[in-house]
Amino acid sequence: MNTIIEKTDTELKSDVLAEFKYEPGVSIADIGVLVKDGAVTLNGFVTNYGEKWNAVAATKRVAGVRAIADDIIVKLPSSLIRTDGDIASAAANQISWFSSVPKGAVKILVRDGWLTLEGEVEWGYQRSDVQSNVQFLAGVKGVTNVITIKSKVSAAGVKDLIETSFERSALLDAEKIQVETSGTQVTLRGKVRNHAERDEAERVAWAAPGVWSVDNQIDVQWSWGREN
Repeated sequence: MNTIIEKTDTELKSDVLAEFKYEPGVSIADIGVLVKDGAVTLNGFVTNYGEKWNAVAATKRVAGVRAIADDIIVKLPSSLIRTDGDIASAAANQISWFSSVPKGAVKILVRDGWLTLEGEVEWGYQRSDVQSNVQFLAGVKGVTNVITIKSKVSAAGVKDLIETSFERSALLDAEKIQVETSGTQVTLRGKVRNHAERDEAERVAWAAPGVWSVDNQIDVQWSWGREN
């Protein structure tokens, strides 16, 4: 017999704050948490973009979170303020060290400390790796990643590849996720228990050869079953 378990907003807020305490990259004193009907709003000030990113990632790991509004503001201390030119130079140098990313494939724009990544790469993991390696640079207030994927590999059989990968995953329930493909485009539908699972499903889809775009329409469930 399955019993539906639901968290109250108070319980959900407590779980998010507990996850912050468990995350060394987040200072719980800097960030406020508001919860209404399972939707979590994060606010407050942090001293670097990395902490903002870690706070959102920690919230996604909490089961029961239906939606996240990120209102955290990055307020750099004077010691971390960099000119846009310095940030652009540091980001370009960081990207140049990636042997997996072709030289000149990614363009960097910086305005008031906000990085915009443009360009074209062959694989989804390259797109993700570029962002993960520049978002923690000193002076960065935020990152917008509009890098596109143009793989040279055929998209034939991509649906089967993604579904098989879902079945292998210890983090996903493959039966609850539907994969639809149209050429190089992938659409994901279904239900998962938390945002971390939703992100993992998208990551797996991007990793399939020949995928140019992923439309993640997976819903996050507010409740789940427990065996009695």
